[in-house]
Amino acid sequence: MKLIEEAIKKGQTILSEYESKQLLAYYDIPVTREAPVKNRGSLLEAAGKIGYPVVFKGCSSEITHKTEKGLIRLDIRNSEEAAIAFDEITAAMNGSGNFILVQEMIRGKRELVAGLTRDPQFGPCVMFGLGGIFTEILKDISFRVAPLKKYDALEMMHEIRGCRILDAVRGMEPVDLEMLADILITLGKIGIENEEIKEIDINPLIISGNKPVAVDALVVLESPQTLD
Repeated sequence: MKLIEEAIKKGQTILSEYESKQLLAYYDIPVTREAPVKNRGSLLEAAGKIGYPVVFKGCSSEITHKTEKGLIRLDIRNSEEAAIAFDEITAAMNGSGNFILVQEMIRGKRELVAGLTRDPQFGPCVMFGLGGIFTEILKDISFRVAPLKKYDALEMMHEIRGCRILDAVRGMEPVDLEMLADILITLGKIGIENEEIKEIDINPLIISGNKPVAVDALVVLESPQTLD
């Protein structure tokens, strides 16, 4: 894949969030509408096109923990707030980032995690579980070796302890399990077709209405030595 080839040529072992979601979108995994910008004028233009409220994120292939570094601003509602957020993020990046990602604000109370890891023994394995802050706290996740069939993906969903989050709860619609299963199957396919990929982390995968959307993503590549 050209995106991966170019990253490897540059010596990258991590794709930026924007690059990571470009890869996911290429495989028809639903991602947020977004645009990378490098100056205030482009940022305001992108925010207007996407439509307020929006999210701003300071991004580069070197930045992985944006929240801890103060590089995310949520629910920006107008151009005045956008200008202030631009200045704050630019200052916080301190030269380490090369663009700001302008992203639609996705709302949803249910956050999941989905991903891929390349096991030395089993090869590409797909992961699914509770997302957001609960991923590391609860570690409520399940795994399957790729490739996945539809029943594998459905079993994964119902193996986690918090599987009822997928049901119709507190007035929310049941999650579109077919769509969610397709995402898990596709992650396995990506791992099989791209041996350069070491890990994929989609977190959070937010349920908007009843549809899953990749709101943040990170793709880690194998080191050049490993590929040799």
